[in-house]
Amino acid sequence: MRTLFLNPPSYDDFDGGAGSRYQAKREVWSFWYPTWLCYPAGMLPRARVLDAPPHGVSVEDTVRTARDFDMVVVHTSTPSFRADVRTAQAIKDAKPDVKIGFVGGHVTSMPEESLRYAPVIDFIARKEFDLAVAAIADGRDLDDVKGISFRRNGTVVHTDEPPPLTTEQLDALPFVTEVYERDLDYLRYNSPYCQYPYVSLYTGRGCPARCTFCLWPQVTTGHTYRVRSVGNVLEEVSHMKRRFPKMKELFFDDDTFTADPKRAVAIAKGLGKLGICWSTNSRANVDRETLKAMKDGGLRLFVVGYESGNEQILKNIKKGVSVERARRFTKDCHDIGILIHGTFIVGLPGETRDTIEETIRFAKEMRPETLQVSLASPYPGTAMYDWVREHKYLTVDSLVDETGYQKCTVSYPEVSADEIFAAVERVYRAYYFSPRYIWKSVKKMARDPKEGRRMLGEGKEFILSMIKRRQIEQTTAVQSGAGAQA
Repeated sequence: MRTLFLNPPSYDDFDGGAGSRYQAKREVWSFWYPTWLCYPAGMLPRARVLDAPPHGVSVEDTVRTARDFDMVVVHTSTPSFRADVRTAQAIKDAKPDVKIGFVGGHVTSMPEESLRYAPVIDFIARKEFDLAVAAIADGRDLDDVKGISFRRNGTVVHTDEPPPLTTEQLDALPFVTEVYERDLDYLRYNSPYCQYPYVSLYTGRGCPARCTFCLWPQVTTGHTYRVRSVGNVLEEVSHMKRRFPKMKELFFDDDTFTADPKRAVAIAKGLGKLGICWSTNSRANVDRETLKAMKDGGLRLFVVGYESGNEQILKNIKKGVSVERARRFTKDCHDIGILIHGTFIVGLPGETRDTIEETIRFAKEMRPETLQVSLASPYPGTAMYDWVREHKYLTVDSLVDETGYQKCTVSYPEVSADEIFAAVERVYRAYYFSPRYIWKSVKKMARDPKEGRRMLGEGKEFILSMIKRRQIEQTTAVQSGAGAQA
């Protein structure tokens, strides 16, 4: 079957299910590559990837495009699921014989509920869906395809889980960058911590860490880090400058690229020979020698999940990295010249007013190049979701409001949902509006006028997003007050 792999239209500027770890509107322009969809799209002749949000494709145009295909595979997320179902229904209404499949963390964790909610879905491919979707497109009977869920005579059937893909199988997958070149405009993608334009891909799947809030390892990829061979990765990278001539940076989007230090160093050495500037995700526990070798191989920046500055919260979420270890790692990075995009979460189990203040102080101490603050989002299928439901701390099920902004869905005895929501802006303001950060930014803009224009543009977007958050906060407060009076 000719297959369309679809990241559906959604809220304006919503970075959704195709690859994003947090599905919500961003403070500044940001879109992740639909890497997961591009693997099976490269396996099937006459397939196409349509990544609607960054390319500005409407529901109506999506439906028109889908008419040319026999099967549509929709990458969905918990916040966008209902809207994605409506898009799928519009496609089915226009072409009743089209087969509709859904993939992604939400339907993987809740396959039966998803199928019962949305009759338009013909099948769900759970977890890593590359081989399952390819088998269905090739005409395989659904009963013979592992890792899927579907209806038979009103009953939901779940086939057995396949084993995770091995290094040999990962190496045999197509290069996603070939599909990017064919189906996407790479200039439509941006990550505020990467140099623009950037290109992202994976060198492996899975993460050995056990963080209770993290969706992908718990639901989709598992806790074993399975990797492509070093040679396979470097072979793909060697073609990227030709495919994306304006590319300034490569980003490895593995959950934890540094989980295998020897392999990370081997790839770094190869990238150094190719003259590629690159960045990646890392836990705050890499030794200094490995950091130095990666920097020598062209590493520019790490995305580091600090999450909190409170030791007990880190234990509650099974982070596996102490505050003190994060301090040593960060000092090493600063000494060696590796930049850090630090990510923090407010509203994790154990959060109080005092722990929020600890996180603010810790963020200032770490001095990351850039900062990201998110609301704790309990995704179905994660240990955090089970914990907040068990303790009745889950206030609402929807993770975003009607415009796509993140909502605070948890409330604790020590700190309310409204206070947690407001804390995101407080952390941002305390960091970005500090004299030290402002002075550093002014010096950077003076050195590089082009970078200065980019920073001013992103600063404007950031301030507007904070104003929008303040409006949401005020509206919520009014509604809460009206509800209490009623």
